[in-house]
Amino acid sequence: MLRLEEISGRTFEERMADAVSAIPLITEEWTNHNPSDPGITILENLILFETLQGSRITTISDDVRRALLKMVGFEARKGKCARLLLSADGLPGKTHINNNQRFLIGDMVFETRRAQDVGDCHLTGILSRFNGEYHDHGHLLDREMVLPAKVFGDDPKVGDEILFFSDNLPEPGSETSFYIQINSSFRRTPLKDRAGNIFASFNWECYTKDGFREIKVKDFTGALLESGEIKLKFPQDIRYAEYKQGDQSGYCIRATLTTANYDIRPCIMQVDAFLFEVWQKDTRALAMSFQRTDRIRMVSPMKNEGYILCFCREGKGESYRRYELSSGTGRRGRYCLYERGEKEGEFILSFDKQSFGYEPVRVKDAVRIFIYSEEVMRRYHVGRVIGYDDQEIDLPFDHIVPDSFLLIAKRVDDAGEEFFDFVRPGKPDDDALTYHLLENDGKIVIEDPGDFIGAELFIGSLAVTEGPKGNVRAGNGFVAPELGNAIFYNPGPGTGGSFRETLEEVRARFREDVYTPYTCITAEDFEKAAASAPGLCIRKIHAVMDELDNMVHIAVLPGTDEEFPKLSKQYVDVISETLTERRLITTRFHIQSPVYVGVSVKLTVYVNRQFANSREQIEERLRSMINYIDGDKNFGDPLTFEDVFAGIESLDCVDYVYDLFMQPENLKHATLRDGNIYPGENCLLYPGQIMLETLITSITVK
Repeated sequence: MLRLEEISGRTFEERMADAVSAIPLITEEWTNHNPSDPGITILENLILFETLQGSRITTISDDVRRALLKMVGFEARKGKCARLLLSADGLPGKTHINNNQRFLIGDMVFETRRAQDVGDCHLTGILSRFNGEYHDHGHLLDREMVLPAKVFGDDPKVGDEILFFSDNLPEPGSETSFYIQINSSFRRTPLKDRAGNIFASFNWECYTKDGFREIKVKDFTGALLESGEIKLKFPQDIRYAEYKQGDQSGYCIRATLTTANYDIRPCIMQVDAFLFEVWQKDTRALAMSFQRTDRIRMVSPMKNEGYILCFCREGKGESYRRYELSSGTGRRGRYCLYERGEKEGEFILSFDKQSFGYEPVRVKDAVRIFIYSEEVMRRYHVGRVIGYDDQEIDLPFDHIVPDSFLLIAKRVDDAGEEFFDFVRPGKPDDDALTYHLLENDGKIVIEDPGDFIGAELFIGSLAVTEGPKGNVRAGNGFVAPELGNAIFYNPGPGTGGSFRETLEEVRARFREDVYTPYTCITAEDFEKAAASAPGLCIRKIHAVMDELDNMVHIAVLPGTDEEFPKLSKQYVDVISETLTERRLITTRFHIQSPVYVGVSVKLTVYVNRQFANSREQIEERLRSMINYIDGDKNFGDPLTFEDVFAGIESLDCVDYVYDLFMQPENLKHATLRDGNIYPGENCLLYPGQIMLETLITSITVK
C-alpha cells in the first residue's frame, strides 16, 4: 500500500539527496555525482517526474469530485428563471403581447415566452353556496379592502360550490391562471405532487350553451388550503354562454366540492384571475427561425429594433450563408430587402432572386434571424476554436440562461466563401462542435472541436438571469413601456429562481443527506419522519420507545383551527404510509391521537399595590405555563410545582406566593405526585378552573 507521506510529503531536493546517497550502494563505477554528469541529469529528470506524479496522485480535481458525487446520485441542480403571474386588468381592453415582451420592476426584467392576447377578461363577482344558500363574496376582488371569507362556512360538505362570474372568457382551447390567497397561519409540509389534494377535491366546470361542462384544472392550492395558482385549460370545441344566479350574471366558472375532509376550513383573502406568465430573464440576443417565404414580418423586442443579422440556407441540409440587409434592390449578391413596419420595432425582410441573384431554399428553418442589443453587438465575437482538449473561452456575460444560449460558428470553404452553423451546448454529434456552458461563470468548455478547428465563434442568442433575486414578493407594480402606462400587478410571489449549484453546494447537500437518517431507529428518528409526512400541518409530535414490546408510540397534535384538535383518519393514513417506508421490519408503531386534561389551580398571591392590573398579569402567566396546546411544552412533559411557583413569583407585580395547589381534572390520563402533575405519553394539559386570590401587601412605616 502506498504511504501518503512518501508520495507527496517530500520535496524534490530531499528525494534527490536520497537518490545520490544510494548510488554507491548500487555501483562502484559511478563516481562522478556532480550536476555536470549526464547520469545525474537523467536522474534529476526522473526524480522531478516522480515528484510531480506524487503531487498529482494526492490532488483530487473538481471534475473527479463531480464524477464521484454523480456516482452516488448527486448532480448540480440546474439554474432556473423565476416565474411570476401578472394581472392584465390595468389594460384598457384586449391587447396583444409578443413573445419576449419585457415587464420591468426597477431594473429587473421579466419576459413572456409566447405571444398571446390579454386584458379582455375580468372577474365581476364571486358567489359560494353552502347550507343550501348563496353567499356573495365580491369583496375578494378588492385589493384595497382585505376581508377573509370562509367560502364554505364552518362545515364544508360535498356539493358546496364556488361560482366565479366574468365579463368574458379566454378563447376555446387556451389556458389561463387564477391566483388565490389563503388566510392560514399553519405551516404545511409540501406535497410530493404539487397538484395533489389529500383532504378535498373539486370538479371544475364552465357554463356553455349545453349547460355546465367540465374543464381541466391543475390546482396548486391543495383545494384552497394554501395560497397558490389554479391553472385552467378550456376545451377546444366549447361554446360559452352567460349564466345568471340571483343578482349575478355573466360567464361562469364553477368549482364543486367532490370530497370535503378538510383539516382546516378554507378561508380566502383575495382572488385574482386571468393571469399570464412571465419569467425573470433579460434577453440580450434573440434567434428566430422561419420557413422559406418571400416576405418575413416581425416585431423586435429590442429597443429601436436592435442590430439584425440574417442567415439563409440555399440547399437542403447545407450550412447557412449570411445575407446583408439592403434598403434597395439595385445590387447583386446575397442581400435581402429591409423595410420598417408601421408599428414600433416592426420590420420586414424580403427575398428576391430576380433582383439580387440569391434566395433561401424552400425547407424548414431556411431563414435564421438574429437580433442583438447594442451591448452584445459590440462584444458578440467570443473567440476561435484552437483544437486542444477542454479549451475554455470566456464570454462577455455571466449567469446565462442555458436554454437561451446559441453560438454561431463561421468557417471558410475551399473557394474562400464563408458559411455558418449554429451550435447549442451539449449536443454531441459526429464531426460536430461539442461544448458545455458554465453559465454561472460565463464560460464555454469545448470538449470536442470536430470539424470546427479554426472556426470563429460568435454569440447567436443569449439571455441572462438574476436567479434568486427574481423571487420577488407579491403585490408589486410592473410596467411595460411598449404597452403604455398600464400597471401589471403580481398577486403571488416569484418562485423557482436559482443559479446552478456550485460544487461546494452539491457537496454540502451530500453531507446533509449522509447525516440525515432515512431508516427510523431512535424515537427522534420516528418524530422527524412523522413530522415530514407530506401535505400535513403538525404542531407537536412525541415518540416513546417500548423496547419490551418492540413498539413505538407516536402522539401527534395536528395543526388545525379547532380548540382541541383531533387526529383524523387522513392524518393517520399519511403518517403511517411515511413510517412504513422507513421503519425496521421488526419494529411496530402506533399513532396516538392527543388527549387533553385540564388543570385546576388554587392560588393565593400577595401583590404590590402600585400595579393596577396585577390579577390579569398573574392569570395570563399561569395560563401560558399550563397551556401545552399552544405553548412550548410537549406531550408527557411534567408540570412541576417549582416551575409554576417560580414563574408566578418572578412577576414584577408579585411580592410573594402565599399558597399554590394544582390538580389534574382527569386522573385517567394525568397523575398528581408530590405536588407535580405528570401527563401521559399522549396527553396535553390546558388551563382548567383557576381560583386566584390576590392580597395587597401591607406596608409598615416606622
